[in-house]
Amino acid sequence: VQLQASGGGLVQAGDSLRLSCAGSEGALSNYAMAWFRQAPGKEREFVAGISGYGANIRYRDSVTEGRFKISRDNAKNMLYLQMNSLKPEDTAVYFCAAVRAHFSGRRNLRPDDMENWGKGTLVTVSS
Repeated sequence: VQLQASGGGLVQAGDSLRLSCAGSEGALSNYAMAWFRQAPGKEREFVAGISGYGANIRYRDSVTEGRFKISRDNAKNMLYLQMNSLKPEDTAVYFCAAVRAHFSGRRNLRPDDMENWGKGTLVTVSS
């Protein structure tokens, strides 16, 4: 499956953004999907993941869970990340990724768990 992320931009601290990820394949429900991000000079890190039909969701930590919301619309082959109360430390390139596997939500996904990656979209949060 090919993925294309969009929706990044330059915002101020406290603002909101919604990232979108379009998938090329018709049966996106067969894929667990996730958002990762990579800040300059840092490793790529898990942000949130969602199982094929959305039953299982996991965020990297409770702070992220309180500000971000991952969702998907399989009928439209879309994945979303609603980000609220953005902070300068959220500045990063955000990537969507997919893996043709079940996601239980019991652990954070790792980059090497994923099979398909979209090009990232840059989110810059100014203070």
